Amino acid sequence: MWTWKADRPVAVIVMIHGASEYHGRYKWLIEMWRSSGYHVVMGDLPGQGTTTRARGHIRSFQEYIDEVDTWIDKARTFELPVFLLGHSMGGLVAIEWFKQQRNPRITGIILSSPCLGLQIKVNKALDLASRGLNVIAPSLKVDSGLSIDMATRNEDVIEADQNDSLYVRKVSVRWYRELLKTIESAMVPTDSFLRVPLLVMQAGDDKLVDKTMVIKWFSGVASHNKAYREWEGLYHEIFNEPEREDVFKAARAFTDQYI
Repeated sequence: MWTWKADRPVAVIVMIHGASEYHGRYKWLIEMWRSSGYHVVMGDLPGQGTTTRARGHIRSFQEYIDEVDTWIDKARTFELPVFLLGHSMGGLVAIEWFKQQRNPRITGIILSSPCLGLQIKVNKALDLASRGLNVIAPSLKVDSGLSIDMATRNEDVIEADQNDSLYVRKVSVRWYRELLKTIESAMVPTDSFLRVPLLVMQAGDDKLVDKTMVIKWFSGVASHNKAYREWEGLYHEIFNEPEREDVFKAARAFTDQYI
């Protein structure tokens, strides 16, 4: 876990990265928040980035939730409004974390192209095989099927990631089954967001996440204050896209109104 401190802080934002990636891919976004007066708290999820445990493998999705809980505890020590921003699988982690809280003490939440359904469909034979392998060989690794050019149109980001040794390219069978199970859990209607301002920012041309499932989740979530914005033509990683400054301005406009 790391903290990037603002000179004149007005709030704290906890950021949760997506699958395969890590905090180092968020340098631009971290600096945008920090220079806007937000402390930033972020770490690498278990099995990703600089963590020392088995890469691309988890025993349970709860490991992610427990890790993020420590980041949020750190953010609260500043005694400032705390916001949560989860991208892709990080958005799924944020949703499940909220569902486990009686008193989340979060000022607002932003979900960026949250992983609530997959565009990449695994063939039925492989999906069936993964059920058995999850029991007898849960740590068996398979290619994730993801490529960075499916996530963003930003050529600078694509070039950097192709040479990034910390980018996870193989995931375990257990990781895959836990992801599917958690997506199913997240789609169950909840009132966890009833009193927390919620902004969902979805890529309009998402090659990785099924945006129809994101819309379905958003429509079913009970909230007194929720907003959905779709960014036409943008790929999955909206904060890495060529239009990312506009995306950030919209995110900051959301958080600023609750400070």
